[in-house]
Amino acid sequence: MEAPQAPEAHLSYAYGVIPSVSASDRALAEALSGVRGVAGAPVSLVRSGSLAAAVSAVPEEDFSEQALKVRLEDLEWLEAVARPHHAVIEALSAHTTVLPLRLATIYLDDAHVRDMLDGRAEDFAGLLDRLADHVELGVKVYAVPPRDLEEAVPAEAPRATSGRDYLQRRRQQRHTRDTTWRAARSAVSRVQAEAGRFAVDSAHYRPQQGRLAEGAVGENVANEAYLVPRSLADEFRAQVQRSVDDLQGVRVEVTGPWAPYSFAGRSA
Repeated sequence: MEAPQAPEAHLSYAYGVIPSVSASDRALAEALSGVRGVAGAPVSLVRSGSLAAAVSAVPEEDFSEQALKVRLEDLEWLEAVARPHHAVIEALSAHTTVLPLRLATIYLDDAHVRDMLDGRAEDFAGLLDRLADHVELGVKVYAVPPRDLEEAVPAEAPRATSGRDYLQRRRQQRHTRDTTWRAARSAVSRVQAEAGRFAVDSAHYRPQQGRLAEGAVGENVANEAYLVPRSLADEFRAQVQRSVDDLQGVRVEVTGPWAPYSFAGRSA
């Protein structure tokens, strides 16, 4: 007779922190019941005083400290974890203020999650108060220079028949590229000035390159996030994009609104 297998060991995966009063909201409970967390697990809430944390059980063999040292180097695995992680955050954000926790925030069990809430209660309460009724909007500015010599000159221009013609075309190409980069610098200044009229905080990131920039039209020259009152999000988007309408060779992309990922770790 085979010995019964030991039950699989689990850890607690924490997604984000919310006000405890929101945890009793029926709409929030229904929203969480319709989303699956990491590893397909259902999401529940751990409460402590004025706070609550969204959690789910994950297998210890994949999320132990030792396992994560390897897993966090695996981009495909990270993407598979990031999708449900963000889905849970967005479900919370649709109903209440949420402080997103970092990807793969792991505790031994729900009791340790409760201890974490107790230990950081004052900081979390201050952040939740500061972020209430605010959203994050991402802004990227792209320079879109001509890709080759043919794009730098009119289509009807005759083909170069001499070295002088060739050099003239090369000068025209350089002039066009220089004009594009000047416009891009101007666009960044305008966007930052316009965004500053609405935002209460901002975060600045490296422009995206390599794999992160795949599929983008143009070269990313500014990559920023802004914390904006929820009621002003639509006006922010419209005014930021309108601020560069007269500039050629630039593109501005506004994304969101998102949960305030970039501002959840900042002191109140």
